[in-house]
Amino acid sequence: MSRPFPLIDIGPFTRPGTSEAARRDVIAAVEQACRATGFLAVTGHGVPRAVTDALVRAAYAFFDLPLEEKLRVRRPAPEQNRGYIPPGDETLARLRGADSPPDLKELFAIGPFDLPDDPYFTGPAAYPSFAPNRWPERPTSLAPALRLYWRAMEGLAGTLCRIFALALGLPERFFAAKVDRHISQLRLMHYPAQATAPLPGQLRAGEHADLGMMTLIHSDNDVGGLQLKDRDGSWVDAPVIGDAFMVNLGDLMMRWTDDRWISTPHRVVNPPHVADARSRRLSIGMFWIPNYDAEIACIESCRDGAPAKYAPTTVAAYRTERFARTAGSAPAY
Repeated sequence: MSRPFPLIDIGPFTRPGTSEAARRDVIAAVEQACRATGFLAVTGHGVPRAVTDALVRAAYAFFDLPLEEKLRVRRPAPEQNRGYIPPGDETLARLRGADSPPDLKELFAIGPFDLPDDPYFTGPAAYPSFAPNRWPERPTSLAPALRLYWRAMEGLAGTLCRIFALALGLPERFFAAKVDRHISQLRLMHYPAQATAPLPGQLRAGEHADLGMMTLIHSDNDVGGLQLKDRDGSWVDAPVIGDAFMVNLGDLMMRWTDDRWISTPHRVVNPPHVADARSRRLSIGMFWIPNYDAEIACIESCRDGAPAKYAPTTVAAYRTERFARTAGSAPAY
């Protein structure tokens, strides 16, 4: 990738008193990044650094616990992204029909919480999107830190939804009714220092594309970090940029835009010195997924007069079909 990695200040959408010209500049920059790479980094997002730092501290404290204690909140079923997911339980390469040894990471995941007693959230169609969370007893700081971070990510995702709509020539609130009961997942992804050399083809996270609308990522370092596949097939390091959040589009957004915007394959590589304690890494990912009954159909402004490439579907139907391809493995998102 010879061009600079897209770094965009979205402050004109989060700070009061900014001009329409500044907003237009943000919209144009986001549209270009979504067409070219499907990846961008954003500053001016309004997420307090203290909220992020508190979750990082609590996450490391959780992953430092003995394995038997973490397993007390183990994911109860493969289709549920809730609770602790130990090393060896996830192989992301299977999402694209490939295979590899299991990814070299462990995770803790939550979904929506504080839900109303309503059939939309409790009926048969709601499973597993609104399965209950599993909150660990220790550290006591983890649950409140996750809740605060979740709310902050809802705000950031909402801002990006507005920018995306305007970049596609749509009303600013176009996506609002499609994400007001979103089924997103917040995942703490811990990549330990590797005590032994990886197996052939084994990575911290195998090559895959995300299934949702977008993913918002914070990482504490780039040692053995995220790489994206450029259009020429080469792998490009995604930088860790201070207070910025990495944003990448998922397959649902690519379908919505009829491939005008792209969901780029990516992976997390192994550190150069596998046993070096400095190679330990934490990533926090908010996998932003619309309402399970939201229709994913080609946006008219993206068709250019040609028939749509994809038949309309719903979020639930698409995710079910994708996960069916990975029979025997644990779904990623």
